[in-house]
Amino acid sequence: VSQSRYDKDVALSNLVDLLGLKTIPARIEGFDISHMGGTNVVASMVVFRNGVSDRAEYRKFKTRIGHNNDFYNMNETIGRRLSEKNLKAWGKPDLILIDGGKGQLDAALQARDAAGCTIPFIGLAKREEQIVIDVHRSGVLLNEAFMKSLDGYVTKTEQFILINLPHSSHIVKLLQRIRDESHRFAVSYHTVLKRTAQISIVTGK
Repeated sequence: VSQSRYDKDVALSNLVDLLGLKTIPARIEGFDISHMGGTNVVASMVVFRNGVSDRAEYRKFKTRIGHNNDFYNMNETIGRRLSEKNLKAWGKPDLILIDGGKGQLDAALQARDAAGCTIPFIGLAKREEQIVIDVHRSGVLLNEAFMKSLDGYVTKTEQFILINLPHSSHIVKLLQRIRDESHRFAVSYHTVLKRTAQISIVTGK
């Protein structure tokens, strides 16, 4: 579903208000993992610039070790994304969106902290489309009054806040589009690798 320029601008400025971001997140990167039982493990990085997908900036990763563990795979991927070499080559995002809930976000934040970066990180948990933030480490500050003005509410644990916004909200729609695109890109790369592996088995190459 395409969004108008107005919708995208509202979504981005609402994100600033909701999460206490210092600037409009002009470059948002979305990450997802795809594999089949730990084989052909890949990760995707999609880029949305001013709320619009920028396909020329997409990147894909094949994990160095095939792990049937999405937390491990996410940690490795974020570590590679935030390496000095890739920060220099690809620039620095204003916000990173992880496809997944508390575990994935935690694994990604461990990699970010190890890289010495301070980029804000949030997750989008699949089932309820909850925005997941780590209370101490996400680099955001939830504005509960603004969230309530969007008809949102939170559920909290000691370490995480899960933000529930109406699925019709501009913020959720934008984050869903980034998440869905990162998922699509990861699955398509995984499928290519799987097909290549099948062909090489058949042909013996």
